[in-house]
Amino acid sequence: MKKKIPVFKDEEKERRFWQSRDSAGLVDWKNAGTPSFPKLKPTTQTISLRLPEPLLEDLKRLANKRDVPYQSLLKTFLADRIDVELHPVKG
Repeated sequence: MKKKIPVFKDEEKERRFWQSRDSAGLVDWKNAGTPSFPKLKPTTQTISLRLPEPLLEDLKRLANKRDVPYQSLLKTFLADRIDVELHPVKG
């Protein structure tokens, strides 16, 4: 039988509670579902990136053809390539 999780007065008290306890005796993880956070946006960080002018012009041309901002297209290209490098398809 699992113990009851207390009701907390504020987030700070709940945070301290969970930092000092194991959830195994309080949560039935066998019946836990996968959480969904559809409105959660990942944290972003601004960087400075120097690109050769011809490369930037080509990127802008491709973005214009797709009707997307070139920064968004660059992020997509980077994400796709990183996925390929980190998760190669084994055949």
